Amino acid sequence: MADNPVIVARGLQKKYGSTVALDGLSFDVPAGSVTGLLGPNGSGKTTTVAIFSTSLRPQGGEATVCGFDVVSQAAEVRRQIGFAGQFAAVDPNLTGRENLRLIGRLSRLSRPTARQRCDELLEVFGLTAAAGRTVRTYSGGMRRRLDIAAALVHQPPVLFLDEPTTGLDPESRRQVWQMVGDLVRGGSTMLLTTQYLEEADALADQVVIIDRGRLIEQGTPHALRQRVGTAVVRLTFGDENSAVKAERMLAGSSPERHGATLQIPGAEGSSAVVRVIRALDGGPDPVAVEIREPTLDDVFLSLTSKALIGKSAGGAT
Repeated sequence: MADNPVIVARGLQKKYGSTVALDGLSFDVPAGSVTGLLGPNGSGKTTTVAIFSTSLRPQGGEATVCGFDVVSQAAEVRRQIGFAGQFAAVDPNLTGRENLRLIGRLSRLSRPTARQRCDELLEVFGLTAAAGRTVRTYSGGMRRRLDIAAALVHQPPVLFLDEPTTGLDPESRRQVWQMVGDLVRGGSTMLLTTQYLEEADALADQVVIIDRGRLIEQGTPHALRQRVGTAVVRLTFGDENSAVKAERMLAGSSPERHGATLQIPGAEGSSAVVRVIRALDGGPDPVAVEIREPTLDDVFLSLTSKALIGKSAGGAT
C-alpha cells in the first residue's frame, strides 16, 4: 500500500439486491498521481467511484479521501473532490461561461471569484472563443472539456474521472489526455476509470484491475506487463522455406512459426534482436524484424480470464 495515500479503500462491500457489486475491495491512491481503475463491464468500477464521491454508501468496509471518511464526513469529502462522470453534467441550454459561473456560485464562491475562476478555466481548456455559445452547440470533445472544467471550479485536490473519453474521437481523446497530464503535474490526485486500456497505459502511474468487485491485480503498467509475459521478437521472411530454415537454426530459442513468420521469446528486450540475428549468421535474412512488448490488453485479458476460471472452479466445489 502507498505511503500517505490520498484515496483509501479498505474491504469495501456493496450489493444491489442479490448482486454483489463490491466484495472486499481494497487499494490506495498516492498523492499527486493518476490511478487507473480497470475492469470488465459490471466489475464495480462506477460503484467504487460513486462511494468515494459520497453518492453511494458502502455496506461494509471503509473509504477515505484526504483522510475524511466518505460516510461520517461526507460534506468534508465533497469539498476535497471534483467529479466528472460518464455523461456531461453541464446544462446544454446555458452557455459555457454561464455553466461555470453557476457552478462557482453553487460551490459558494463569491461572484468576483466565480467570474475569475470561470475565465481561467475557459482559457486553460481552450474554450474562451466558445464561452458565449450554448453548450448544445458544442462538439463532444468540447462538452467533455467543459465537464472536467466544471469539476475543477472549486479547485479540489482530488479529481474522479469516470470514463472521461467515452464516445470521443481520437483527437478529442488526446486533448483530454493532455489536460489530465497538466492537472497531475500541477499537483492533482486522480482516480480514473476507463474502458480504453491504452488510456490507462498513457496516463496512469498505477493500475488497479478489478473483476466482480474484487481486486485482481495492482501495480505500474510496466510491472503488470512484465508479470504477464516477456517480449517477443517477430521475424518475417520472404517465403516459408526461409522461415523453416531459420526455425531450425534458432531451435535453441524456442521459436514458434506461423507460415513465413517466426516468433521468439525475448525477455531481454532489444538485445534479444542482436542475439537472434547473430544466430542467423549465414542463414536466411528476414525482411522485417520487430519487438512486441506485452500490452495492458494482454494483462487485462490474462488476469480477468484467470479470475473467471478461479470463480467457476470455486463454485463447482
